Amino acid sequence: MTTHTPRCLGVLHLERGLSPVATPPMPVPGSMLSPTTFDFPTISETVPGAWVENVVRGDPKLEPAFIAAARRLVERGAVAISSTCGFSIRHQPAVATSVNVPVVLSSLLLLPALLRQTPPRAKIAVLTYDSTCCEETLLGVDDRAERARIVLGGLEGGKFWHDELKRPTPPIDVAAIEKDLAGCIARLRAEHPAIATILFECAAFPIVAAAIRRVAKLPVYDITDLCRLTMASIA
Repeated sequence: MTTHTPRCLGVLHLERGLSPVATPPMPVPGSMLSPTTFDFPTISETVPGAWVENVVRGDPKLEPAFIAAARRLVERGAVAISSTCGFSIRHQPAVATSVNVPVVLSSLLLLPALLRQTPPRAKIAVLTYDSTCCEETLLGVDDRAERARIVLGGLEGGKFWHDELKRPTPPIDVAAIEKDLAGCIARLRAEHPAIATILFECAAFPIVAAAIRRVAKLPVYDITDLCRLTMASIA
């Protein structure tokens, strides 16, 4: 009798600075590492030296560590690779080249498709951990007219932003993320009434996606949606 090995999503995780003997906090429901988020198992590997600060700002020296961690995940049985930080998209080409499984490191990979999905006059709000670090090249949209349809909003300076820069990183404050995101979206919509879709860049934001959908009454996409699509395509 043969046994079926369950398909696993491999998740590249950033450093959190916890003591090796400390018990890590339980992942928040809806997060990339929570066992309740997906209907398939996940496995994770921490990328050595990859902290929120240097991943968000962009450190090319991290690329070998991302590649090595992705290869370890594949060796452990991962059939696709994602990450816990949307700014990991900087390493998307290198990681995708280094392994033989689908790689979806960031929800930003959805942006070109979402632009074609929405009416030509509609805009898409990209909500990010730090809009000052979300450069044009990360969006994957070269056409100037299409780029004009993208509105960026970030949580830089807020509680979540500050918490994520601490070492060790404290447990995620879900209420703070929801409050700051709702406020950011309200400001963006006041300035850009044509916003028709919201895309979360930050891989922590899915934990409040349901709440934001109720408040904004708009479609909200995030990295977990891309992961489900990718895993559904694999036999």
